[in-house]
Amino acid sequence: MNDELNYAEMLEIPVETVTVRRKERKKREKEPDLQEQLVEEVNEKLESEDPSYAESTPIARNAPYEGRKKKVARRVIVGEFIAVCALCAAIFLTNIFLPNSAINTFVRGLFGSDTAPADTRTYSEFTLSSVVNDAVDAELAVSETGVLSFTSQCSVYSPCAGTLSSVNGNAETGYTVEVKHSEHFSTIISGLDRVYSAEGEEIRSNIPLGYTDGEGEVRVMFYADGTLLNCLTVNENTLAWS
Repeated sequence: MNDELNYAEMLEIPVETVTVRRKERKKREKEPDLQEQLVEEVNEKLESEDPSYAESTPIARNAPYEGRKKKVARRVIVGEFIAVCALCAAIFLTNIFLPNSAINTFVRGLFGSDTAPADTRTYSEFTLSSVVNDAVDAELAVSETGVLSFTSQCSVYSPCAGTLSSVNGNAETGYTVEVKHSEHFSTIISGLDRVYSAEGEEIRSNIPLGYTDGEGEVRVMFYADGTLLNCLTVNENTLAWS
């Protein structure tokens, strides 16, 4: 406006005759924000409980390979069970028919078991050795009941290898010992003046078990399951089953 007045004064136009027109600027209407408008519309629909905007429940879907993995795992478990059963059956059968087989020895070592399997041999499966040295001039005799006896100063041997299960008596009355050869077969020797081994020790047929001074009779008796055997023969100090 000042510029127009100055211009009028330069032209010497009376200021009173100058009409100044002011052009009013129209305020620019603010365009609505599309994002806010969209949010408002969604909120209005949600507040009106429009079914199309209701919350949806997620659908449970199995993984693509989940069913296949379950089948494979089930087959693996069944296979392992069958293998364990087969191994147990093999160990059971070999324990009966082959007690000293490699697999039984391995299993016993695996579990730290030092217990030997029970010896179930019968007396007829043993080969008898002489109870006196061949150089000793001792007369061996067998009674009608099957008791072997002799009187001589010599070392006395066990007729078979085994374990010394008991020692009874003393040096004055004489010692009586029992040698257990298996679960079913044992030997009892009485009339010894000395015993060279202690209870529980292993006895060999080629190592002296005791000693007799020849003043008393030594008696040797064979038992099968607690029954005295009467099936022994003697031929020049050699013993055998009849």
